[in-house]
Amino acid sequence: MRKLFKRIRETGQDENFMHLIENIEVLVSKVLSVMMVVVIFVAVFDLGIFLLRELFDTPYGKFNTTLFKIFGLFLNILIALEILENITGYLKKHVLQVELVIVTSLIAVARKIIILDLDKVSGIDIIGLGIALLALSISYWIIRRTNSKN
Repeated sequence: MRKLFKRIRETGQDENFMHLIENIEVLVSKVLSVMMVVVIFVAVFDLGIFLLRELFDTPYGKFNTTLFKIFGLFLNILIALEILENITGYLKKHVLQVELVIVTSLIAVARKIIILDLDKVSGIDIIGLGIALLALSISYWIIRRTNSKN
């Protein structure tokens, strides 16, 4: 019993506690990366089935109407790959790479713009997406410029 209390006190010390937290972060990151790989494989499989159905079941001349949906599915997979890269980058360097996060955000906003149905959105939505894209682009440029100097 004394050994247990001694062990708990040792874990409570700042350095040991931070080591414990770091180990938990690494474990969670590894679990997230495995789950993200599963999500990516399922998404690719789903995209393949959707694409085959659209190619063979869609009447001639109607394929263009589903093209934006296909682009959206492709970009979803790219976003998932970027998120996986964020997680693996964290595992390698134990630092969240802001440039990767901004690139992922840019892809997500670009996906939203690409699949946007102009008949169903208002002008304020388009303005908001434009401002988000501009802000992310400026952030990316600043970080890229800073990183190239270092």
